[in-house]
Amino acid sequence: MAQFTVNAQRYDPYKNFKFRVKWDGRYVAGVSKVGALKRTTEVVKHREGGDPSTSRKSPGRTEFEAITLERGVTHDLEFENWANKVWNFGGGAGAETSLADFRKDILLDIFNEAGQLVLSYRIFRCWVSEYQPLPDFDANTNAVAIAHLKLENEGFERDISVVEPAEVTL
Repeated sequence: MAQFTVNAQRYDPYKNFKFRVKWDGRYVAGVSKVGALKRTTEVVKHREGGDPSTSRKSPGRTEFEAITLERGVTHDLEFENWANKVWNFGGGAGAETSLADFRKDILLDIFNEAGQLVLSYRIFRCWVSEYQPLPDFDANTNAVAIAHLKLENEGFERDISVVEPAEVTL
């Protein structure tokens, strides 16, 4: 069973605006939004003929929701290079997909307001199922152009080696 240390002095939950995404051993530049990590387990209902008129329930298959990453459009090619491993236009017959390395494990690191690492999740066997390099453009708005990457995955786990840091006092 995982052991977590608890800071009895901390009453405030962590904020959702300090995070970084890492793949291939380095942080990806400019990621401004990460979709929620979500796991759903099907409910299998069953009963025996002699049971009362109620059903029993047990866990069935577990599914992991796709994760969407967003960032401002830049010249950085990380999103596009990964998306092209699943389907590369002009790759030729049989060379549209890079079967050897289209999956990646990624790391989602969460930081407190002081910039200290407080939580980390490993997300396993991700691959790009949807890529949007450019948004709709509208000359009547004042907004950043955002690129989207939708990642299918086969599960996640919390990295329990990341423990709650001693918080800074001034």
